Amino acid sequence: MKRMSILAVAGMLLAGFVTRADTRPQDGFWRGTFTVADGQESPFNFELKGRNAWLLNGSERFEITGVHQKGDSLFFPVAIYDAVLAAKIETNQTLTGVFKRLGTTTPVADIPFRAEWGKRYRFVEKPAAATASLQGNWDVTIGKGSKVVGVFEQSGSKLTGTFLSTTGDYRYFEGSVQGNAFALSTFSGSSPTLIKGTIEGNELTAEFIGARGAQPIKGLRNDQAALPDAYTLTKSKEGVPFDFTFPDAFTGKPVSLKDPKYKGKVVIVTILGSWCPNCIDETGFLAPWYKANKDRGIEIIGLAFERKNDPAFAKTRLETLKKRFGVEYDILFSGLADKKYASAALPALSEVLSFPTTIYVNRQGEIAKIHTGYSGPATGKYYDEFVKEFNTDVDQLLKETSQKTVTRQSGK
Repeated sequence: MKRMSILAVAGMLLAGFVTRADTRPQDGFWRGTFTVADGQESPFNFELKGRNAWLLNGSERFEITGVHQKGDSLFFPVAIYDAVLAAKIETNQTLTGVFKRLGTTTPVADIPFRAEWGKRYRFVEKPAAATASLQGNWDVTIGKGSKVVGVFEQSGSKLTGTFLSTTGDYRYFEGSVQGNAFALSTFSGSSPTLIKGTIEGNELTAEFIGARGAQPIKGLRNDQAALPDAYTLTKSKEGVPFDFTFPDAFTGKPVSLKDPKYKGKVVIVTILGSWCPNCIDETGFLAPWYKANKDRGIEIIGLAFERKNDPAFAKTRLETLKKRFGVEYDILFSGLADKKYASAALPALSEVLSFPTTIYVNRQGEIAKIHTGYSGPATGKYYDEFVKEFNTDVDQLLKETSQKTVTRQSGK
């Protein structure tokens, strides 16, 4: 009798274990919260459907493929950033886990999170009415002197926006305003960020909170807030020809700007890194643009500077980038992801200030203009203006037949 009872209990425990291990999370919308600096919660939203998931930030749906389950664990591989969301399936409507960086040169602490199914709100389900507005442009200082431009859209309590900087935008933020207090967060696979603050008339005070620390934010409303002209920050050195030779990231074959493939063509050279969110946004624009325009006498070359000065590592990371966007132009491995290193590798430039930096080369192989940073789709009208200007400038370069380079007048 005692033996039968033990067997029965063991059977029930085993059945419970099997049921738990076979539990599958519900498809649909989920709300998660990361635990960031000072124990604060940075919310994020995602949709799960089988082996696919989408991180949701404002109007962005950032796709994650290859979601898979092992026992009672669920894995969301964020391949483009060499990272993973690894979660334990507590129930089919509850996940707990960590955001883990992979392939880093130094150890990076995991960021814990929790997620619940069926919740679509960001910060609060029913926010209180807003008594202040963040709508418009702001001159903003983050930390000890990082000058950026805040660009926000507000409808009632709903808030979206981003920050523009000389090196690129901060991508999609989403949140809400209650009374005169506001909160914003973002997570599209790179790192979670939380912003919490208050609005007093034409001034804002807030904190920029990441996984490992926080910085103060101060801002003044200014409809005319703008960044320096992106075409004036990095210059070409007079009398120094623009040339380079780096190995193809996938074959190892040396590639030079002087190769016959590029002779007599307009060439767009982009300085990038597979680890860089703004570079990823730029690749998302350039890859389909090149497919549509490559027969017009134009080429694109990506000069990739990676977090490890290791061709094998670079090849793996850049293959992920190439596959995600269907890149058909050449990508060369150019060395370590360091601005001083990149500046030394490209002596015709005054300096490399940003990843990405985009260089327009005319048919004679001369630098026509240099654009520092990148304002991606999260910036709305600024992105639209860049796309329009990019196409206009390329059209002009394609028509150029003289030895003179096309120059851009500051201030358009």
